[in-house]
Amino acid sequence: MAYYPHPIIAREGWLHIAIAFSIAIAASFFVDWPWAIPFWVIALFVLQFFRDPPREVPNIANSIVAPADGKIVAVEKTHDPYLDREAIKVSVFMNVFNVHSNRSPVDGNVCDKWYFPGKFINADLPKASLENERNAIWLKTDNGADVTCVQVAGLIAKRIICHVTPGTHLQRGQRFGFIRFGSRVDVYLPLDTKIVVNIGDKVFATETILAEFRETVAAPSNSA
Repeated sequence: MAYYPHPIIAREGWLHIAIAFSIAIAASFFVDWPWAIPFWVIALFVLQFFRDPPREVPNIANSIVAPADGKIVAVEKTHDPYLDREAIKVSVFMNVFNVHSNRSPVDGNVCDKWYFPGKFINADLPKASLENERNAIWLKTDNGADVTCVQVAGLIAKRIICHVTPGTHLQRGQRFGFIRFGSRVDVYLPLDTKIVVNIGDKVFATETILAEFRETVAAPSNSA
């Protein structure tokens, strides 16, 4: 199932790609070719940054999938500041060469949403979770569990995009947002969740399973 009709290149990047290629084409016409090469390199970089390929959702009913491509930089018991509870936090750091489309880790309803302006320090640092610009959504899963998914801006990220509002129902792997140019996503999970990734693991949004709920619920197979 496709959740919007234009995979491969994310809609959040269309304007940026058009501008980058327009500048590269103009440079090719108005300056010598060697001087235009840097502009083409930048245009190709922008194009690859906004790629957004479709992903297959694992057919494991109680699975919690990665919300983003990248590297696991934190797996720890900590305080969830959004739901005021103890939780397990799993953090995925995205460098500028990862796909930056953000996808729901679980099937569930969006109960609330919070946006916080903040700094733009390196998203690989632990303090980025609470000091950087961020957008958090509270998901109540179909089996009643609470999951907090937080988009965190990075060193050069300049805009967090979140398309969902409270009342929206998301399926695992469904696209819900995007972060432009470097960032991380934190997922706060119930304490009894079984974590199946480790720090340093490379993960892929939707396709990689981060964790599993202790109780299995029925879920249909689909793709995003």
